[in-house]
Amino acid sequence: MIVRKPAVSGVFYADTPAALGEQIKWCYKHEMGPGAMPRVNSEGPREIAAMVVPHAGYSYSGPVAAHAYKELAGDGRPDAAVIIGPNHTGYGHPVSVSVEAAWNTPLGDVEVDEVLTRSLLGDVIKADETAHVYEHSIEVQLPWLQHLYDGIRIVPILMLAQDVETARSVGRAISRLSADVVVIASSDLTHYEPHPIAIDKDRSVMEAIVDLDEDELYELCERLDCTMCGYGPVASVIVAAKEMGANRASLLKYATSGDISGDFSRVVGYGSIVLRR
Repeated sequence: MIVRKPAVSGVFYADTPAALGEQIKWCYKHEMGPGAMPRVNSEGPREIAAMVVPHAGYSYSGPVAAHAYKELAGDGRPDAAVIIGPNHTGYGHPVSVSVEAAWNTPLGDVEVDEVLTRSLLGDVIKADETAHVYEHSIEVQLPWLQHLYDGIRIVPILMLAQDVETARSVGRAISRLSADVVVIASSDLTHYEPHPIAIDKDRSVMEAIVDLDEDELYELCERLDCTMCGYGPVASVIVAAKEMGANRASLLKYATSGDISGDFSRVVGYGSIVLRR
């Protein structure tokens, strides 16, 4: 089996098991985090079809991301996690899945669910390991899942093409998977704009997501000249979640990098949102 080595261990998150465990604990207990460690509810209702979670360095977006994963823990254990991230590097096909690799982090290996991943292959979605080698948007979600669930399997999808028709195709394909999955859109919001402008833009975008309206999301991204990096994955998640029976969503937490660093001149926005059946 191919093992994908971590690309951003020691940069976006700590590079030893002990330090990473402490960093995750710090995120949960941070004043901008949920304030308590998660507990997996083995009898959970499994109402969460999908989530939107940020993917910056844990010291910046980790407390916001912790809200989503604490909520997921209380909802039970999915069979697999479908993680859709934007392709920042430009390598690979327009929509690329990792099929055969196990993904390594300081917490161990996470296996790709090969059966589920292969069932997605088609005209839009192609198998391409090279697209994933240097990309961080999926990788940074893995320690969170490993911290909650032993042996969780993943379906990793990178989107270089983020137009609405591609997003709809990806979302519909995911909704047909024959397993209880949680679908995670890995996305940061506004990039490197003044704090007040970021808040205004992000508030509008998050309202469209909570309304489960992918068309409004694209209209806002264009009209507001948004710098959100994962609008395609988020739209895919909205489409997949609605096809899977989701009819409501809620914003758990929003913050910017300025809330952590104190520099409000050029911030990145982070939001955690859950979509429920």
